[in-house]
Amino acid sequence: MKHYILTIFLFLMMIRGIDIHAQTPYGDQPLANTYSIVAYDPETGNMGVAVQSHWFSVGTIVSWGEAGVGVIATQSFVNVSFGPRGLELLKKGLSPQEVVDRLLSTDEGREVRQLAVLDKQGRVAVHTGNNCIPDAGHIAGDGYSVQANMMINDKVWPAMSKAFESAEGALAERMMAALKAAENAGGDIRGKQSAALLVVRGEATGNLWEDRLVDIQIADHPEPLKELERILKVHRAYGHMNNGDLAIEQGDHKLALEEYGKAEKMFPENLEMKYWHAVSLVNIGMMEDAIPVFHEIFKQDNNWKLLTPRIVGVGLLDVDKEELEEILNVK
Repeated sequence: MKHYILTIFLFLMMIRGIDIHAQTPYGDQPLANTYSIVAYDPETGNMGVAVQSHWFSVGTIVSWGEAGVGVIATQSFVNVSFGPRGLELLKKGLSPQEVVDRLLSTDEGREVRQLAVLDKQGRVAVHTGNNCIPDAGHIAGDGYSVQANMMINDKVWPAMSKAFESAEGALAERMMAALKAAENAGGDIRGKQSAALLVVRGEATGNLWEDRLVDIQIADHPEPLKELERILKVHRAYGHMNNGDLAIEQGDHKLALEEYGKAEKMFPENLEMKYWHAVSLVNIGMMEDAIPVFHEIFKQDNNWKLLTPRIVGVGLLDVDKEELEEILNVK
């Protein structure tokens, strides 16, 4: 009863605009009422967590993950320590359910917590405290769980579950579908402010920059999910750009052309993608196709024209003096 009265009291303070996260019986813990998903891709072994909330920079407190270990979402009246502590317990060989039980066993605020844990085997455990602000609930499925609290209705997490199970494509895009379904079903009763998406490898390489496949934070935006989806698309496009750069390093100009072309197709107005596509055309002997692309770029931004002789000097553009002058449109 004490916890229930506390929940109502804090809720009333919140809707009156009073700071409820500064002083609570559970310490200095942020109120990240939200919806989230933790999920596993059986084809790749990758694991992910995605979240949206009406709270600033929600991903920095709710979503946690480590390659070769697992992912965690800790929310409602957030005990942020559940993230790093939970990952350490997974490393020690505890199952997700054992991790949840261990973390909650000594937590006086367990009834206002919401916690989801998924390990590298795709096993999942989830907890929704009895005093999480309604509507609140969760669904644990095969290799995923969805959880939500302080929603406008009880349709949100079922919609997330259905969307994730029916979505196709990479794990990040499937989790994105779940977040969009949550918003379409009504979402957070307060609205929206921030979102985050994290995908880590199922097996660690030992290099953090390789182990985190997707790591996107939208800290404060009027349409956080739309922005998250846009940035995910940019991330995919620049993945092709990176592949193109690697191909150039290895002297495979045909592959570079393919990768830069894929990136440019996704963002046809992006000058950098156009530029390196044109460079690759030249390097495989398609000068006539490349020149109009260069000239179009130079008309929009002369700095690319200034750059071009410099990349000749370091061997990235394979042209002689006359060909360079033709590219630069020297009369």
